[in-house]
This record gives sequence, structure tokens and C-alpha cells, in this order.
Amino acid sequence: MDTPAYDLKEQEPTLSEIQQKIEENEAEMIQTLQELIAIKSVEEPETEEFPFGEGVHQALHYILKKAESDGFRTRNVDEFGAHIEFGGTQYQDQKKETEVETIGILTHLDVVPEGDGWKGEPYSGEITDGKIFGRGSSDDKGPLIAAYFAMRALRDVGYEPQKKVRLILGLDEETNWRGMEYYLKKVPPVDFGFAPDAKFPVIHGEMGLLVFEIAKKINKSVTKGIVFRGMSGGLAANVVADQARLLLRSDSYDAIKEKLAQFKEETGYDLTARQRGKSLEIEAKGKTAHGAEPWKGLNAISVLMAFAKHISFTNEDVNDFIEFYNNHIAWETDGASFGCGLSDEISGNLILNVGMLKVDEGAARLLINVRYPLTVTEEAVFRGMEEILEAYNLGLIKKEHKLPLYRPVDDALVQTLMQVYQKHTGDKKNKPIVIGGATFARAMPNTVAFGALFPEEENRMHQKDESISLDSLKKAASIYAEAIFRLADAKKYSEKK
Repeated sequence: MDTPAYDLKEQEPTLSEIQQKIEENEAEMIQTLQELIAIKSVEEPETEEFPFGEGVHQALHYILKKAESDGFRTRNVDEFGAHIEFGGTQYQDQKKETEVETIGILTHLDVVPEGDGWKGEPYSGEITDGKIFGRGSSDDKGPLIAAYFAMRALRDVGYEPQKKVRLILGLDEETNWRGMEYYLKKVPPVDFGFAPDAKFPVIHGEMGLLVFEIAKKINKSVTKGIVFRGMSGGLAANVVADQARLLLRSDSYDAIKEKLAQFKEETGYDLTARQRGKSLEIEAKGKTAHGAEPWKGLNAISVLMAFAKHISFTNEDVNDFIEFYNNHIAWETDGASFGCGLSDEISGNLILNVGMLKVDEGAARLLINVRYPLTVTEEAVFRGMEEILEAYNLGLIKKEHKLPLYRPVDDALVQTLMQVYQKHTGDKKNKPIVIGGATFARAMPNTVAFGALFPEEENRMHQKDESISLDSLKKAASIYAEAIFRLADAKKYSEKK
């Protein structure tokens, strides 16, 4: 282990004392997580008081109030972000050549929309079969609470870390990171740290992330026949759509219903048709999944588009858009038919997820989320699409871009976190990994994602029936406590050149 940057106190608590404190506080940790899950913190339109809507800020105020009552230092940065902090202050008079450093634990309180099909209430925090269920339980409220109670255990046994330990509370991680940008204008970035917002053992690379919109103008049609009225589906760019709807108008629906019945029989997909006034609505259902792992779901937009190609609408612009989708996206999640099927040895194939669809009588819009390989550029991704977009007279609107993150496997920070993980789990098989997900680790230097999903567990993030096991919650808290304990007294984990 690296030698300490400053002299330690004469008497430090043992790791067994810290573990004992985590176990003593387990019931309170579970209750705190349940109460936090009960707050629906989906981002909403900005208000004069709250930049991300009332629910997100209820969650923020809940956790800050608890931290203050527990004796931590807190700071709310104009409702755009906040942090909870302890340690470092008693060592500032003993500093040598450098200032007292800050370890960051980067978390977020916002959650993706709950969607449909839950067995229970999405914000209940109900405990069943040893798991806490609810939106945010694993992304990212559960890991946040595990990290908080790790800090609590360290402080409660009298540990005063040489470095400042700062639990950072982001508020719009699932959308555009505007809050983190504002926060970093007011608060300097941490020196190094981790984001408990992914998987164990350690994430040493995160693929580049793009969000963009494919758009097409829809001209009006006056030809008689099957009239297109609208199509929509999905909840967010980074979620596999689990529902999509098509609305159409015709003098008779018998032939369409026959085609639908045949399509369902041949494919096994879940589609229904019902009258909506004088129109017919066709609904497709799929299976939601995280946009970083779209192959684990079934995209309802793709299901609906696969059926829609069997209908000849009076509007040729609509027909062309449906043809584009089925020829160049369809069921693929690697962008191969869209001209961007890129890959590299470190991170594998590019990942493409269709998150949202909206087509009306004036325009068609498709919101797409791409995770591109570490050695690839944004320009290469878009360049491959150009010919196809031009052929179908489609426009491209760039929405968001996050550069890849990469630290070598032999990096000191990665190795230290791996050692802590292996000590607590005995797992020597799993190695540091690269993911398609985008965490706040990208927002600050010398930071990587670290847990809290264990390798053997099913990933329910962004899906219905999201949950975290009670055992995993406690184990993660123990891992985070020792990680903080070791990082707080080590030399700086500087960026490896």
C-alpha cells in the first residue's frame, strides 16, 4: 500500500470495528433507503424554485437533512447539486507541500421514469424475498445509501480521515448533467474517487456516449386509403422502449386486423388492436432494459415498426420512414446496418438503443442513444450514417456527447479498489471491465465506477421490478467503508500518463 501522506492518529479504529458498526446500523440503513425510494425523483420541468422539479429536490432535502442530523458537513449548491462531507480538517495544519485532498463518491438522486408492468408499486420500497423493490433501488439510491452508511460507520467509530471524504449528490444524471456542470462551477472537482453507480468489481473504462435525434418532415397526403394519424413509444433515450402505439384511420379495418393476427401468430409478439372513436389503435409491448444493454430487452418500437411495414399508408413520407427503420435499425443493437457498426478489442461493439419515437402528421422523430468504443471518435460514428440519412432525406440533430473514460488495469486506483473488492468477496475470477454505461466518474478526474451490482446478480436498472438485495446492500457498505479507509490515507492517485 502507498505510504501515508500525513501522520496517522496514534489510535485508529480497526476494520472489524467499522464492520460491526455497519451491522448495528443495518436496520436504519434499510429504512432510510425505503424512505428515499418512496420519493418519486423523476426529473420534471424546471420551476422558479427547483431546477429539476419538486420530486428530485424532495429527495435531495431528505438526505441532506438526515446528514445534518447525523453530524456531517453539508453544502447545497443552489439546488443544482450538493455534497455531504467529513474528515480532513484536523490535518490542514499538518499539511506539507500539498493541500489536503478530497476523495469524491459520486452518486445521483434522480431516477428514470418507472414505466408499466411492475408487480408492486414502483415507489413502495417493499421488501420481498430479501430484496428492496422500487425505482432507484439499484440506480442509484441503494448504492448512495450504502456509501452514506459506510461514511457513517467510519465516523461513528471515531475515524478522522486525513483527506476530506465527500459524498456528491447529483440531480440529473439520467438526463443531461446540467446540475453537475453548475456544481463544478461553484465547487472544485475532487482529487480522485469512485462512483457507486455501475457494477463490481471495478469499471476501468466507459464507452463514449451520444444522444441524437433522427428527424424527417412529413408532408400532408390527400389520397384516399389507410390514413396515418400518429405513432409514439418509449420513455427516455437510455431505456429500451417497452410500449409503442400506432393510430390510423380507414373505411374498414378487417384486412388490417387479419394481418395483425397473422403477424402475431408468426412472430409471437404482443400486439393488440382497439377502436379509438373512428380510428384504430395498435399497441405493441416489449421488455424494458437499460440502454447500455438493449439486447436484454425487447424494443416495442421495433415490434411496431416490423408490423407497420405490412401496411401501405396513403402518406409516402410515413412509408419511407418505416422502411428506413426496418432496413437500417430493426433489431440490431450494434448499428451495423446504419453504417456505424464499429468495434475495438478493449470495449467490443458499438451499442445502439432506440429510446423514443414520435411521428405525427407533420414530422417524424426518433431519439437514439449510442455507446461507442473507446478507440472510436464521435465523427466516425456520424460519418458512417451520412449516406443512409441522405438517401431517406433525414436530418440529424445532436443532443448530447460524453467522451469515453479509460484507466489502465494496472492503474493504482483501479488496483486498490480491486483489492478491497476481492478481500470482501473472495472473487478472483472477475477482472476490471469496460461498460457502455455513463456514470458521473466521467465528470471528475481520477475517478472510476465501483459497484454496487455484484457479478452474479441480475441487472434490473431501468427495468420494471428494479431491486437490490439486503445482503448486497450491506456488503456494498462494507466494501465502500474499507475503500474509503484505504484511499483516505494513501498518496494521491494521479492520472497515469
